[in-house]
Formats: sequence, C-alpha cells, structure tokens
Amino acid sequence: QVQLVESGGGSVQAGGSLRLTCTASGRTHERRCMGWFRAAPGKAREAVASIEDDGSTLYAASVKGRFTVSQGNAKDTVYLEMNSLKPEDTAKYYCAADRSHCSGGYWLGAVDSWGQGTRVNVSS
Repeated sequence: QVQLVESGGGSVQAGGSLRLTCTASGRTHERRCMGWFRAAPGKAREAVASIEDDGSTLYAASVKGRFTVSQGNAKDTVYLEMNSLKPEDTAKYYCAADRSHCSGGYWLGAVDSWGQGTRVNVSS
C-alpha cells in the first residue's frame, strides 16, 4: 500500500499559477503510474495528468499545454504545475498511484491508492 499526501492548493485569480505536490510513502517501489484527478463541485472525478515511472506523461485535453506533471528523482514525489488557470479548473485535486501502467485502467479511476485531496479555487 502507498500513502499519498497532497499540498499546494489554494485560491488564485484566473490566469494565475499554482503548484501541487504529492508525497508518497510506504511501498513506493511498487508504483508504476502516479498522477492527478480532480472533482469539481457537482461533477464526477476526472483524470487530469499522469506520469509513468519512466517519465512518460499523459494529459487530459482540457489541461494540455497549461498543466505539467513531473516527478522527483526518488520518484516518491509528483508535482502538478498549473498555469493559465481558469475558473473551470476549480476543483478538489487528488493524487493517485497504481501498480499498473498508466495505459491500463488508471485513467478510468481504477487505482490502488488515493490521497485526501487539496482544494483549488480559481476566481474570475
């Protein structure tokens, strides 16, 4: 089992930037895919970005070109750099990790471990 803790959420005006951090502990050597989901008020949780242990990344169309997912050297930390934020990016952001590759069920929400989430609020 991997434990995940997110940080870095907050409030920002449209066009601003935020950086989220997810720190993993536990059996981190087992994880292959790690990344971020979000749940906007009244909407279902959706995948935002993912990164494989080899560094390859995937992005949702709605954030591509604005968000960047990266990982630390030890691969137990994953970041989400969010630029050009829009009010529609307002959501609770969750870190997620899985032992399978990102091309599997990860983007459908079939993951082993979830963080508690951190809120991002973008005002217009």
